Amino acid sequence: MATLRRLFHSSLIRTSYSYYGCKGGFLGGSCRRYSNAASPEQKVLKFEDQEKLLANANDSFSEEEIMKIRQEYDAAKEKFLKIPDALEQMPKMNPKGVYVNKNVRLDSIQVYGFDYDYTLAHYSSNLQSLIYDLAKQHIVDEFKYPDTCLEFKYDPSFPIRGLYYDRSKGCLMKLDFFGSIELDGCYYGRRKLSREEIDEMYGTRHIGRDQARELVSLMDFFCFSEACLIADIVQHFVDAKLEFDSRYVYQDVNRAIQYVHNSGLVHRGILADPPRYLVKNDQLLRFLKMLKDKGKKLFLLTNSPFYFVDGGMRFMLQDSLGQQDSWKELFDVVIAKANKPDFYKSDHPFRCYDVEKDTLAFTKVDAFLPGKIYYHGCLKAFLQITKWKGPEVIYFGDHLFSDLRGPSKAGWRTAAIIHELNSEIMIQNDNSYRFEQAKFHIMQELLGRLHATVTSSVKSEAYKSLLRELNEERQKTRYKMKGMFNKSFGATFLTDTGQESAFAYHIHQYADIYTSKPENFLYYPPEAWFHVPFDIKIMPHHLKVSSNLFRT
Repeated sequence: MATLRRLFHSSLIRTSYSYYGCKGGFLGGSCRRYSNAASPEQKVLKFEDQEKLLANANDSFSEEEIMKIRQEYDAAKEKFLKIPDALEQMPKMNPKGVYVNKNVRLDSIQVYGFDYDYTLAHYSSNLQSLIYDLAKQHIVDEFKYPDTCLEFKYDPSFPIRGLYYDRSKGCLMKLDFFGSIELDGCYYGRRKLSREEIDEMYGTRHIGRDQARELVSLMDFFCFSEACLIADIVQHFVDAKLEFDSRYVYQDVNRAIQYVHNSGLVHRGILADPPRYLVKNDQLLRFLKMLKDKGKKLFLLTNSPFYFVDGGMRFMLQDSLGQQDSWKELFDVVIAKANKPDFYKSDHPFRCYDVEKDTLAFTKVDAFLPGKIYYHGCLKAFLQITKWKGPEVIYFGDHLFSDLRGPSKAGWRTAAIIHELNSEIMIQNDNSYRFEQAKFHIMQELLGRLHATVTSSVKSEAYKSLLRELNEERQKTRYKMKGMFNKSFGATFLTDTGQESAFAYHIHQYADIYTSKPENFLYYPPEAWFHVPFDIKIMPHHLKVSSNLFRT
């Protein structure tokens, strides 16, 4: 093929030179015009012949390359029948590891702050059903939704964290790192929309600035029940052929979710049956005591009321704490009902809370006293009282916006607690997932080469057949990988095509480090230096499996 191209190129050069009669090349020698020069018509014919020759050469090259890609694909398929032994030698990521977006030196951290819910407190899966049931009851009782809504059941297999709801169109969707809709992750109610429906509704997969104003993010751990209830109500109205405004659906569900939290319904439900909802955790106590022994300052900053935090901490640590010990002694400052994220930008004063009388004092708070509980407040007053400087403080929280965005902008170091990280890394470590991932990568590479090879507007049957097979194999592999995480939306951090999700983007923005639980820090020295991997291109807990596994 290369020889054919060289001969063809040489003939073009000779033809050009002979027309002008040049000797000695472009820089030397003499040129003269032949008396028997070709006519313009002949020149056009020669040019068309050259174009045909070039087209035929390219088509020949394309067919040759298609055949080569086909052979590589057939050879890979033989190896698809068995998981390569090389997978066993690949490194595995640690489900309890601490992963780094920005360099953090723990030896320079003197103050550790913690959120309570889903940070210090670990909940069972039963909590989402409780929130869901209380919210749907409120929607029926207070907002007069149909009584049939009471028949809804929370589906733990449907939602994931980091979804977006479009208030104007009623779609629940997953976005990628660049703000584009994931094709297999856009639902209207409980029905997945096709690519054609997404294109018809949005015109493009990418969410523009105007459309983004209509999106609300569902980022914290309580959003599971919210996302599921929104989808179930939309689907119910569609099935019942009832007219509805998707804005009101979000507004009502969000108000119901807020109500069951702010009214204390969820708190009382949890404390009424702690073993059903809370997970005991002696490792947490070890971690907090280790920090105290190292001379670190500790504070608790939560939106939850004190009675709820107190009941939960005593239950979780009761098997580890002594009879006379109190969890409050672990913390230098305890702040409840902080009203985050307003806490970080407001001027609200602190109020001292009387635990016995359940009342707030009227005296000004200008110092944090041992054993006292404080309500409300703001970041400005907190820094004035404690004199703690930003870079020496690290704050742990699960909500990227309410917990971590404010501290990140204030100069604190931030640690995101992402409970799903543990299970998702375990899935990624499994050979069956890595096997499918390697298959997917080789399909992508072969498809890229195939698209780049064909130049003719008329596609051959060999091309069409190979294209169809590669696309089908890639699609099957994508569905398999997605189903290992969540059947509706796939992985929390990744899209089906291996790109990072919008949730991962926010982790990059607001979390210096992230892990599944605070006590994972017990596996590291308290003076550890956490460094970003030098050549990081994706999130540090991801490991790309090479397609070369099927070429060796």
